[in-house]
This record gives sequence, structure tokens and C-alpha cells, in this order.
Amino acid sequence: MTTHLSAPVAGNPPPAPDAKIAMGWMHTARFLTTAAQLHHLPPIDVPEIAFVGRSNAGKSTCINTLTQQKQLAFASKKPGRTQHINLFALGKQGVTDAVLADLPGYGYAAVSRSDKVRWQQVMVNYLVSRPGLTGIVLLCDPRLGMTELDEALLEVVRPRVEEGLKFLIVLTKADKLTRSEQAKVLSITRLQAGGGEVKMFSALKKQGVDEVAQLLWQWAHPVHPEGATGTVDEGAEPPLAGSQLADEDLPTE
Repeated sequence: MTTHLSAPVAGNPPPAPDAKIAMGWMHTARFLTTAAQLHHLPPIDVPEIAFVGRSNAGKSTCINTLTQQKQLAFASKKPGRTQHINLFALGKQGVTDAVLADLPGYGYAAVSRSDKVRWQQVMVNYLVSRPGLTGIVLLCDPRLGMTELDEALLEVVRPRVEEGLKFLIVLTKADKLTRSEQAKVLSITRLQAGGGEVKMFSALKKQGVDEVAQLLWQWAHPVHPEGATGTVDEGAEPPLAGSQLADEDLPTE
């Protein structure tokens, strides 16, 4: 199955910042909260960007590389073992202007079938219902290409993408491919995600790091017609959003 996403034509996006500005902004990432249940996630009124992907796609490495922090995102030696949603705040001087959401990896064979099914339902509920979700970054190993689970995820988010949700496919481990192989995978993946962007990425060679950081900065800083800032004072304690999302438990080890 090949899923094609299409997004509506929007107004002009904010200009891309200098790479140093975008990377400096990413470097402000700090742990905000972790949740074993969806209803424990706090309501967020700034742009929220979710990172999703198979357990062996290099998601944690990508987040750590973008934020220039070695252990911000937990990179387990046993893929599929991290089963919490982790939120990271972005922004300087105690003010959050965006949030990164690190979702547990999916599709790892060592996780029990019951946990797989339960997590898939939880993730669907998050992607469909999470208020404030502004963009999704899907991590894929270009040597494997888009799997059935990846395509199923695209199908889930299609309605929100068509309504304006930002979408990016990051092809990790680009250093494992030759230039010609990269070009071929890029071409194929762009056809599979017509409404989203596709970037090659290598944590080892730092390929695509600046470009992804700049794109995420643009997602998090849309042009507001009335000059709204869209920031959150980290000193405030937001109430839990128990009524906004489904109440399934996330799978545990």
C-alpha cells in the first residue's frame, strides 16, 4: 500500500532562520515531563512536534543530534523498551515556545503482541486527538524504506495533514548509502509522502542536521496575524488534560 498525503496551500511560511539560530534554539531543549498514560500529558498551547518511528530507526540519536545533547532522548540498547511519551521544552530564559514529543518506537519483535496492539491504539489516539500537535517527524531507515507500519501511520494522520498539520520524513543513517542510493530513496519516499517533506539525515556525518533544525524552527514560529507570541511560562503549573485524550495505558516492560 502506498499512501499519498496532500496538504492545503497555506500562506507564506516564516523565512528560514540562519542555521546557527535554529541549532541554538534546538540546543535549549530540556526535559519537561514523561507520561505512562495519555491523560497524564499536560495541555500544551505552544506548537508541539512529535517524533515517531520504528524502534530501530535511530529516533533517539536524531533527537540528541539535533539538540546537541548526548543523552536528552533515551537510546536503549534494546529497541522497543522505552514505553513512555517524553516531552522536551524548547525556548530560552524559562519560556517555552515549542515542545518536542518523543513517542515510543513501534514494530520491534521483542515486544509482546498485546503491548504492540495496545501501543498502536494509544499512538493513534495521540496523533488524531492531541491538541496543539503542529507537526510530525517520521524517522525511517532508508535501507528498509517505508514499511507497512509507517504507511499505516501516514494513513492515520492524513486528515490532519490535509487540514494543515506539518509532516516530515527523516531518512536516517544516510551515511550507510552512496549518493546514488540516497537519490533513489529520496525520489521514492517523496512519492509516498506527497504532502510532506523528506530529508536525508546522518548523525555521523551531520548531513541534513541544519536543514531539519531550520524546518522545525519554522514550524514552531508561524506568522501570527495579530502578533501572538505563542509562549508558555514554565513557572505555571498547567492542569492535566484528562478529558481531552483517551485513557489507555502505555505498554510497560
